[in-house]
Order: sequence, then structure tokens, then C-alpha cells
Amino acid sequence: MATRIGGDVLALPTRPRLAGRAAVGGKTEGEGPLGGLFDAIFPEADMGTDSWEKAETQLQQEAIRRAMERAGCEPAQVQLLFGGDLINQCTATSFALRAFGIPLAGLYSACATFALGIGMAALSLDGGGFERVMAAGSSHFCSAEKQFRFPLEYGGMPTPTAQRTATAASAIVLEGGGAQNNRGVCVEQIIFGRVNDLGVADPNEMGAAMAPAAADTILRFLRDTGTEPSALDCILTGDLGQIGSQLLLELARSEGGFELRGVHRDGGMLLYDTARQNAGVGGSGIGCSAAVLCADILPRLERGEWKRVLYVGTGALLSAISPLQAESIPAIAHGVVFAANQDS
Repeated sequence: MATRIGGDVLALPTRPRLAGRAAVGGKTEGEGPLGGLFDAIFPEADMGTDSWEKAETQLQQEAIRRAMERAGCEPAQVQLLFGGDLINQCTATSFALRAFGIPLAGLYSACATFALGIGMAALSLDGGGFERVMAAGSSHFCSAEKQFRFPLEYGGMPTPTAQRTATAASAIVLEGGGAQNNRGVCVEQIIFGRVNDLGVADPNEMGAAMAPAAADTILRFLRDTGTEPSALDCILTGDLGQIGSQLLLELARSEGGFELRGVHRDGGMLLYDTARQNAGVGGSGIGCSAAVLCADILPRLERGEWKRVLYVGTGALLSAISPLQAESIPAIAHGVVFAANQDS
């Protein structure tokens, strides 16, 4: 059973094992710096469907299917899936699961949903009630623009601080079984986020809204575990982009006395070449950091290049309505530590 370290970190003694992973993306993601690392790239944004929402459903189905293939399992062997997306009522995830018959625990934590799903999946395995579970998440540039901003047909221009929602989906398969089955990459620790709100109200500045939540989770983890940033090969944040990433570094220094420069990487900064692609100040969306994690970060652990990574998914908890009601933007960040077993 999980044991608590300090105030908020949960250590998982059974170390649930990563059995499979997959990341799929759209044309723009395929043209980015990590394009060659994806399991599949789909050049058509509609994926042959008649709506952006249906396209995102297919995107998530493809990620789930490929993760199971890599894990060597069938849908009937997956006992539960934790997943979500950005569309109202998480319909992309619900509709995607129609194809598999896997029990679904739907989640919403904005762009932090994939990290939350991994944490919940690992916790369910550590508790002993399950043997094989999954986490999945997706986002789509066109469906997100339609819901949170304006449909593409409107022709609106992004602001200088806007980020591009990734057209991407990822899924992982985790297995339990205790020490005898934890070879390879394992989930070692998790930390769930607290809601932070410093009053940022512009939905086009989500990186600034999410940076305080990322700093809060990272600092709590470092303090509770007594970990120095240098002991980690990477701290991967969700989708802070250029503005939020810089703010995170400043907050870590001023509030915690920690220097994250050199160990911190941001999914929103890695997915696109912002100087060459139309991606604003970086990427965003559930699929953004999830794709970077599954396409780039986890393979580094699998190859033995890295030993320990803290993945911190960040989410801006606004809705399509809340900015119109003059609400500020609450944010949250969930953390998961992946470790490469020394004996694997």
C-alpha cells in the first residue's frame, strides 16, 4: 500500500510497471522537433470524419489501441482506464471507449488530466484491486478552438501570448504484481495538485495562470522528499510555454530556493519549433505534454539514458463560460515520478 512522505507525496512500494505506451499526433505535430518519435502522424485534421470532435475520438482510439499492442494485451485484459479530454463532458474519451468495452473512470483536470490519470491508475494498482490499467488523454486544435475561443471559420487572430492546442493523444498501460514484476520503467511516487489562483484572468495567458500551480507541486515534492533538482534527470511540466516556463523558474528560486534551470523541460516548448511553426509561445492541451512524455521522455528511461523523471501535468481550470463571467483562472498540477529499475 502507498505510504505518505512528508505532507503530500505518496510512495508506491509495488512500483507499478509501464507495460505499453503510445503517442499519435496531427500534421503540425509531425512537422515539429519530435515528429519522428510519434507512433503515428495523421496528415488530415478531420481524420476522414465530418467533425473535429469525431476526429479527436478516433485520435484517442488510435493511441489506446497502439499502447495495448505494445503491451501485448487485449481490451478484455485491461480492467480499468482513467482518461479524459477537453471537449464538453469529455465526450472524445467516452465515445472512444465504445470501441473497446474497457471500464472507464472519466477524469477532468484540464491539461493536467493525463498526469492525474497516471496517478490514479498507479494508485489503483498499488492498492491491489487491479492487475492492469490504462491512462489516456487527448486534445485537438480545431475542437479546442471551437469550444474555448472561436471556430476556425471565424478567422480570428491569436494574441501574442496565446498557445497552440496540440492535436495529439497518448495512452499508457500499467501493470501491477509487486517487486517480481517491476522491471523496466515504474511509477515510483505521485503527488496530487492543489488549486492555485493568483488572479490571472486572460484565457490567452494560460502559461502565466498555470505556473504558480506547477511551482507549488514541484516545491512540495522537493521539500517532502528532500530531493535536490539535480537528483532528477528531468522535470517535465505540462504546457507552460515560454511565458509560464520563465515564471516557473523565477517562482522556484524566490519561493523555494531551488534552481530548476538545466533540469526543467516543458512539453509546450518541446512539441513545436515556435520560431518556425505557427504555435504562438508554445503548445498546450492534454495531448501536448502527454505526447512529449510518451514519445520522448519515457523512451529515454526505457533505453537507460535517464534514471528518474518527475512529470508534472499542468491544467488551467477555466470553462468556455467562466471568462465571460469575469472569473480568474484557477490552475492545478499533478506530479508522477517515473524511475528506471536499476535491475532491468
